[in-house]
Amino acid sequence: MTNPQDRFRLDGHVAVVTGGGRGIGEGIARDFARVGAAVVVAARRTEEIEAVAAAIREEGGQAIAVTTDVTDDEAIDRLARRAVEAFGKLTIWVNNAGGSPLRMPLRELPREEWDRTIALNLTSIYLGCITAARYMDQGSIINITSGAGSGPVPGSAHYGAAKAGTNSLTWTLSAEFAPNIRVNAVAPGAIPTEVMLKAVGKDKSQLDELLAEWNIPLGRLGTPEDISAACIYLASDAASWVSGEIIRVGGGAKPR
Repeated sequence: MTNPQDRFRLDGHVAVVTGGGRGIGEGIARDFARVGAAVVVAARRTEEIEAVAAAIREEGGQAIAVTTDVTDDEAIDRLARRAVEAFGKLTIWVNNAGGSPLRMPLRELPREEWDRTIALNLTSIYLGCITAARYMDQGSIINITSGAGSGPVPGSAHYGAAKAGTNSLTWTLSAEFAPNIRVNAVAPGAIPTEVMLKAVGKDKSQLDELLAEWNIPLGRLGTPEDISAACIYLASDAASWVSGEIIRVGGGAKPR
């Protein structure tokens, strides 16, 4: 039997993290490196992902940055190839890029915003999953979803529909990709990232108001590290018998 602590290490793994330049994605990328993974940090903003990769290397980890539009088929394939070229293999893929800052009733939502939201929050998950599966012999895919995909979300029907689709993909691909590739999802609660604050119409000076509105039983807002801890578990050998699951990390609050 291995030491329980060792089962949570990611030594020898190579992880792609999309949306890795800030917020939750940055937290996942940096914490993956801290537990031994080589990390490929991907997002559209080159300066941000290069800064995250540099910070990982400064801490003694291995990381590269690959500028990527997750809605572009060729860009996603190039991202996977760069991971294999740089580190010899691909074993973890985190579909984190996404979000929607626009809230309004669905009858008022511009068609182009619907299309943009589905492309960024659902089609990109599909592309990431099937691309990862092409380059992985064995590994773990983790989709970042939302409570918006499991219940009514007035004002965010477009985003909720995309996340409901993400949940469905997670369940189905966990069966299709078994037994060599596990597919799971993490549903963050109230994490005050830039996109989330814009969506709810708050700024960093209003975090106490946000906490009160969400009525979080554990008494605080979440952090990127709360989400990275769940991702480390799902990526590691500790979760070797876990697939097709959606883990809610939300301080005990009901999904919204």
